[in-house]
Amino acid sequence: MNRKFNSIIAIVVFYVIAISLRYLTNKTSMLSGIESDFLKTILQGIGPAVGALVACVLFRIKMEMGLKGNFKNYAIPLLIYGIFPMLLIGIVAYFTNRTIPFMPVITILIYGLLEEIGWRGFLQQILKPLPKFAGILIITVLWFVWHLNFELNTSNLWFFGILLLGSWGIGLVADKTKSLLAVAAFHSLNNFFAELNTQKIIILTILLTVWILSIIYRRKFEKQDEEI
Repeated sequence: MNRKFNSIIAIVVFYVIAISLRYLTNKTSMLSGIESDFLKTILQGIGPAVGALVACVLFRIKMEMGLKGNFKNYAIPLLIYGIFPMLLIGIVAYFTNRTIPFMPVITILIYGLLEEIGWRGFLQQILKPLPKFAGILIITVLWFVWHLNFELNTSNLWFFGILLLGSWGIGLVADKTKSLLAVAAFHSLNNFFAELNTQKIIILTILLTVWILSIIYRRKFEKQDEEI
């Protein structure tokens, strides 16, 4: 009973910090004096990471997920989920527009990482004792409310559905890899490709194919090693 109560309080602490920072950085003039778009964007998404870290320290919770996850070293997830999408998007952009948008891509990946430290790294772990769908639904609702967009329209209903699908799909990636780099990459897809065209659909297809196959084949090799 005490453990359940501590988990609930830890979630409350995490979420109060996460949504408070979201409000301050997105709905007030708190960041008006900052000229760097990169820094502004990072600060707008930092709430879940700060909330998770504070909750973990206060309640002595050890996160199961890390940057490396259950890969053998840091180089593999960094290459697959960080360098590969930057190179792919950069090369396509260069040949299409003669620009290399490395900074926007890096910004989106870091933004996704900061969110995922909270949603998957902390919250999904805390909610594991619950039935699978209950945990997914709670994460989706809290994630949706965190965006502070409460207009009752079709766009928001569609956005809730995307978050529900994302909570399920990114949750699977989290379970398989334990890597914050991996879940941050999948998370960032929605920000990369908010508006789709033929070029973006091709890039998205390539990224998803490579990432999903890497998880499938990696798991297959792990099973073979276990049998040996």
